Amino acid sequence: MNRLPFQYDPFQKQAMEWIDKGESVLVSAPTGAGKTAIAEYALEQVLARGKEAIYTAPIKALSNQKYRDFSAKYGDRIGIITGDVAINPQAPILIMTTEIYRNTLFEDPRRVSEVEWVIFDEFHYIDDYARGTVWEESIMFSPEHIRFLCLSATIPNVEELADWMGKVCNHPVNVVVETHRPVPLTFCFQCQGQLLPDFKALHRQGYQNQGNWGRWRDWERRRPHFHAKPNRLDTLIRHLIAKEQLPCLYFTFGRQRTEQLAQELGEFNFLSALEQKQIRNLFEELLEKYQLNHEKSAYALRDLIDRGIAYHHAGMLPSLKEVVERLFTSGLIKMIFTTETFALGINMPARTVVFDELRKFYGYKFDNLRTRDFYQMAGRAGRRGMDTEGFVYVRVNPNDIPYHEVFRIITGKPEAVFSQFNTGYATVLNLYREFQEQLPTIYNRSLHHFQSSKKDRHKGYEALSRKLALLHQMGYLHQRQLTPKGEFASWMYGYELALAEMQEERWLDTLTDIELNVVLAALVYEPRKGEHRPHLDKGIKRLARRCEEFTDKIHHQEQHYKILPRTKPAYFYLAPAMVAWCNGLPFDKTLRLSMADEGEIVRYFRMAIQLLRQLHRAPTVSDSLRNKARKAIERINRDVVDAEWQLRVV
Repeated sequence: MNRLPFQYDPFQKQAMEWIDKGESVLVSAPTGAGKTAIAEYALEQVLARGKEAIYTAPIKALSNQKYRDFSAKYGDRIGIITGDVAINPQAPILIMTTEIYRNTLFEDPRRVSEVEWVIFDEFHYIDDYARGTVWEESIMFSPEHIRFLCLSATIPNVEELADWMGKVCNHPVNVVVETHRPVPLTFCFQCQGQLLPDFKALHRQGYQNQGNWGRWRDWERRRPHFHAKPNRLDTLIRHLIAKEQLPCLYFTFGRQRTEQLAQELGEFNFLSALEQKQIRNLFEELLEKYQLNHEKSAYALRDLIDRGIAYHHAGMLPSLKEVVERLFTSGLIKMIFTTETFALGINMPARTVVFDELRKFYGYKFDNLRTRDFYQMAGRAGRRGMDTEGFVYVRVNPNDIPYHEVFRIITGKPEAVFSQFNTGYATVLNLYREFQEQLPTIYNRSLHHFQSSKKDRHKGYEALSRKLALLHQMGYLHQRQLTPKGEFASWMYGYELALAEMQEERWLDTLTDIELNVVLAALVYEPRKGEHRPHLDKGIKRLARRCEEFTDKIHHQEQHYKILPRTKPAYFYLAPAMVAWCNGLPFDKTLRLSMADEGEIVRYFRMAIQLLRQLHRAPTVSDSLRNKARKAIERINRDVVDAEWQLRVV
């Protein structure tokens, strides 16, 4: 059974024993403890029996990475489906985003008839504000024959989740908890310009000398009147070099900040002459392989790469991010500045992790880090089999956060997982086929119902009932059946009402293929705060006004039925870039037509492709619109936007 270069840990063996018995299991363990080995064991058992399995991940980047990793190990027995990518879709092991798995349960349930195991990676995402409901629905509506392997960061209410799953799935879900890290962590701080070895020193030299800042009121009162000494980055880097604590993952919570900090290291060169030659050759080879030779953003990294430095964030081209990841795994990048997505399941540990700060944006507001999120990132410190300990440095500005919050984040108990159940319109429509007017009772199966008080359960039931009433009122349901508009909307997850209203009036049929792409890009785009809309020509303004009419109609009904969140409006910020790209303009010139980062443009263009594919398959669509959707895909899906091409690069 042991196929790793080290012995399985007891918790891994325990999980594997449940897998051998064919029983579902929920594994809660620290980042870096070895949860992936359990997933690989499950997949090997499935393949040995000639069965099928699905591996789900919360984001496409993680799905892509797992596809590459598993393809190297299992060859053509691995496939991937993520909405904008479909490679080897008939393979016995399929990697999917969780949304695609949930959608498959409704659109093509026969596809999972032979599936024996579904693996949910990063299962704690079930309490993600925006997307957690997808995990919940995936559990609720999976057929009873499927067994689950759920891999989660450390969470305290894992037994509660397993109890809920067991009741919903009608079979036992076993729990395996591991609290021990194979590589222990040592915590240090940079505060008031000093490097401090522990909490005691942080409190005494960082806070206490300025008064008792341990109490929230004192901190709030004193903060505006105190000037903290700066924490110099070069001081920290020299310390890491002197202590031989490289390579280092430096986490920050802003894309521009990653690049800014990397550029501040102009005086540092972490590589020997031989290493410089090696990394230059590897960098050039990867740029050629990914056809990035002429991308300005790639060559902006050259000077940093030559000195063993890099940055990585969602605003970069996906293919360039992959180049950076490959350089990092080569061991030649010694210092990488990155946003938190680098910590999400991607197996790229370092000896040291640094936190730029302990605050981040949580969906709708800035707040201090949750303990669970802190350890998701901190857990990347310490390479199993290479390091005896991992080092975590936290840069603290006393003006930004009180001492007791720093202490709470690092020493506190990880936060419990709570339901974010908020079923979308498309899911309601798909469920209506089976349950009709009894649909609101499906809420009884949700984690939200399982965790809630009687009062909150009533609210959950009412929320689902109000959505059902709106769908009746707007003509999606009639006489206990889905209308043609309802059938169409049931395929258009996330944008169902807007597109269904457009489709009902046959407005989409009147658009050219480029105009269709412009409208879909507007539906998926989320402008940044303070972003200015580009100049739009008369034709685009006409499209924008028409989309606003459709959205206003929907919002009027949502307001009447007290439904939140409201259907997202269309934002035409990418319209000039989309038109130019569809007309064949090179990417570097297309980029100048938008304020969005290049990685954002690629992501939104790929999201438009996903909607086009849904449109192409949806019922009640005219042949001309299907053909138009196909041509529209061909317009967008080229060069850096082509996700399948990127995955096929070996």
